[in-house]
Amino acid sequence: MYTTERYNDEWKPAHFESNGMIQLNGEEVKYHTVCEDTVLYDKEGKKVASMFSFAYFRDGVETKDRPILFCFNGGPGSSSMYVHAGFFSTKRLKYEEVDRSTSLPPYEVIDNPDCLLDVADIVCIDPVGTGYGILFDESKRKDFFGIEEDAEALLMFVERWLHKYNRWTSPKYLIGESYGCTRAAVAAGLSVNGCKEREYGMRFDGIVMIGNTVTVGKYFGKGVPAEPSVLNFPTFAAINHYHNKVSDQSVEEFAMEAKAFADSEYLLALYKGEALEEAKKEEIIKKITYYTNMDREYLIRNALKIEEDTFRQEVIKDQNMAVSRYDGRVKRPFYSPMVEEVKDGIEVDATANRYDGFYYGALTGHIFPMLNIKLDRPYVPCCPLWKDWNRESETITTAKRLRNAMKDTMGMRIFFANGWYDDCTEIGHVFYTIDHAGLPKDRVFVKGYASGHMIYLGEENSKELSKDIRNFIKCI
Repeated sequence: MYTTERYNDEWKPAHFESNGMIQLNGEEVKYHTVCEDTVLYDKEGKKVASMFSFAYFRDGVETKDRPILFCFNGGPGSSSMYVHAGFFSTKRLKYEEVDRSTSLPPYEVIDNPDCLLDVADIVCIDPVGTGYGILFDESKRKDFFGIEEDAEALLMFVERWLHKYNRWTSPKYLIGESYGCTRAAVAAGLSVNGCKEREYGMRFDGIVMIGNTVTVGKYFGKGVPAEPSVLNFPTFAAINHYHNKVSDQSVEEFAMEAKAFADSEYLLALYKGEALEEAKKEEIIKKITYYTNMDREYLIRNALKIEEDTFRQEVIKDQNMAVSRYDGRVKRPFYSPMVEEVKDGIEVDATANRYDGFYYGALTGHIFPMLNIKLDRPYVPCCPLWKDWNRESETITTAKRLRNAMKDTMGMRIFFANGWYDDCTEIGHVFYTIDHAGLPKDRVFVKGYASGHMIYLGEENSKELSKDIRNFIKCI
């Protein structure tokens, strides 16, 4: 976090440009980049914050009808590092096996064959207080660090950016990952319904939700009128399928079969509780064990329910290993006996530990020099803004915000892209939201990927996501 203690009135917005070329789909794509601060001011005209962006423009093309992708991560408190260095830049990581044995250098960075610059211009965004984004005045935290406040800051950024580059007639897409899905949905809703003090004149052609957090509840995972064990069951099954090879089915087939069981027999059994006949209880336990590898003792102790944290330590406990929250394919050894880890609240995520340094090294060591960025300012990949985030949405849920945006913007489309192995934002929440939010279903698309929270992890996943977003933009 950066405040006026570091940046005084003499501070000037940064601005860097570069040129490049990349081969995409058999053609030479020349491009230029602009990386810069966009300053946000208060009513008195005093600068209070800055959002930093990394924009990639294709050269030699007509811009009037050329799509723009505004891309960001979540947190709250995450910079754009993951989507930038992992998928959208013209250079990205070369993905190795998911069980990469080390998180230490060297890191191989390649020309990104899956870059979408051939079909759209790309803008990666660091929100206030993340990456190169700055909060100048700590007393203004409440103006930015909350569901609606954060979404309005995004709208102000997009508005300024469109004015500056004269791109109001271009198709506009928001691409959010994790909490970024909440940011995108609320921003789209505010763009049609307005905020407390003003309205906005922009509309978005579509949103890509990577690792969905849009919810019919008060906040993701809170206030949803559904049993979490049922919502999370397809993810539990997918992770079990990956590690324990319980079926010859594809992960999608197995997870959806598990979902059908959870939506019917399992849900009814949980509803009945102690009224469930003993013979039926044993039958349900056998099926739960088959799909999730949770043993009978665990299920009896927990009244047939499965907790996320303990699932990750139970599913492959016979290996004396736990699986990652962000990507259930990745595993780690126990740091202490299983029960003690849960009791002590130890949350060591193997995916974050393995890839964070990888991404940061690629971004700062390869991509920033390519973009000609020379900035005496620390790049903060992530900070815990979520700890005091204002989660109160004064009027409606994030799902209703999205519904309003779609109903008031005819033709606006949504693409939910979720990893089957994502135990952070489980795919079951996508299905539940779609079934209960009143979204126009003919304009909603869903796909599960054989990946975790960051679904582009892996060469095949990156290629598949690129193809799917490209088709989504082209309305194929």
